[in-house]
Amino acid sequence: MIENYLSLYNSLSRRKERFVPIHEGRVGMYVCGPTVYGDGHLGHARPAITFDILYRYLTHLGYKVRYVRNITDVGHLEHDADEGEDKIAKKARLEQLEPMEVVQHYLNRYHKAMDDLNVLPPSIEPHASGHIIEQIEYIKKILDSGYAYISEGSVYFDVPKYNRDHHYGKLSGRNIDELLATTRALDGQQEKHNPADFALWKKAAPEHIMHWPSPWSEGFPGWHLECSTMGEKYLGETFDIHGGGMDLMFPHHECEIAQSVAHNGKETVHYWMHNNMITINGQKMGKSLGNFITLDEFFTGSHPSLEQPYSPMTIRFFILQAQYRSTLDFSNEALQASEKALNRMLEGWRRLYELTPSETSTIDVKGLRAKCYEAMDDDLNTPIVIAHLFEACRLINQVNDGKATATADDIKELKELFDIFLIDILGIRTDILGNGASSGEALKPFEDAVGLLLDIRAKAKASKDWATSDLIRNRLGEIGFDIKDTKDGYEWSLKK
Repeated sequence: MIENYLSLYNSLSRRKERFVPIHEGRVGMYVCGPTVYGDGHLGHARPAITFDILYRYLTHLGYKVRYVRNITDVGHLEHDADEGEDKIAKKARLEQLEPMEVVQHYLNRYHKAMDDLNVLPPSIEPHASGHIIEQIEYIKKILDSGYAYISEGSVYFDVPKYNRDHHYGKLSGRNIDELLATTRALDGQQEKHNPADFALWKKAAPEHIMHWPSPWSEGFPGWHLECSTMGEKYLGETFDIHGGGMDLMFPHHECEIAQSVAHNGKETVHYWMHNNMITINGQKMGKSLGNFITLDEFFTGSHPSLEQPYSPMTIRFFILQAQYRSTLDFSNEALQASEKALNRMLEGWRRLYELTPSETSTIDVKGLRAKCYEAMDDDLNTPIVIAHLFEACRLINQVNDGKATATADDIKELKELFDIFLIDILGIRTDILGNGASSGEALKPFEDAVGLLLDIRAKAKASKDWATSDLIRNRLGEIGFDIKDTKDGYEWSLKK
């Protein structure tokens, strides 16, 4: 039996709850993935990184995790409504491409951005278009339960009827009676019994590119239905965790709950988790608002509102500096501060591998590991973990500066601390060369080369060859190194 002290905030109960998996030693987790009709932006990075942290931590605790993150490639209509053009089909029409050509192009780019951010791939990445048969069967069962109806070739979920028997709005806290009273009928939605009803299957208009045969019409599945079907197919009628951005809580996840109860007679998910939004000047970042900055623009610095490029690890560190349920406001100043903080962290980590052990220790490293676990167990409180790692850096710098001493055991403990929390759980790449290696050994050839140059410079200084000494120092400075002469020789670091 795996012993854990992990508590997670359950959006359904609105409180932190001790995490107890349905099946001992195993965790089933479903996270809503992207609708791939454009480049991923900072708003996509936050849920990806949030649930990557959870995936990493559960795996670290010893659980076998089946992590399902879907790809929406059909059925997601404009404005997240039941009318309008399919977002992917619209992109395909505008660019004169096949819809699946659009999907593949942006999916490749999404995967590249996730790799850059060091987000681990999920266990299964199902596509909505690959599960049409399962979705049709799912709808049939909801129709049999009496919570859906057929209208002019489309199938709609009967929200008022469901609400009479259950509670529609329990996740989001919406008052469904008020919603039903205030929801106005939209053009083209006269076929609904009530404006609050949502589509399970939509009859395709003649100009609609993506459609499939069904017992009701040539059409396509509703967006909400896709996740219910794929979640149940790969994780079963009940599973542990369903995650996504807070903007999906209503109507998307609310509809998922209603569908699963209508389909199975019970709720599917034990823990609902939602990350908060990234904002720009207090406004949600998103494609629909036109205020988004793509991840590629961040990495290249090509967006006009950016003062410089920001590395993927800076973006990841920026996101992890806030607890996932808190809002996170973008600004150049905030990202620059994250960049400096990350450089300080990595500089401390690099120095750790240069420390010379002493017989006795004047620093206390005991307790840091337990404090980091305590923070992770408290609903993935990554900013507190980062604060403890900075405390470790402070101790490392004291030893490096000769103001303190550390035993070999202390140094080993600090190395394990960074290996577990900075590298394995927080997922920060520490190698300068960018090859993904995660130990101090990744830097060794790099450090040896810099050390060789500085040794040559030291010999030049000793022989009063000032021209060679200055040349080496100046060229290293131009490349991006800070060189500091000390009484014991020299120190170097990357420029902040």
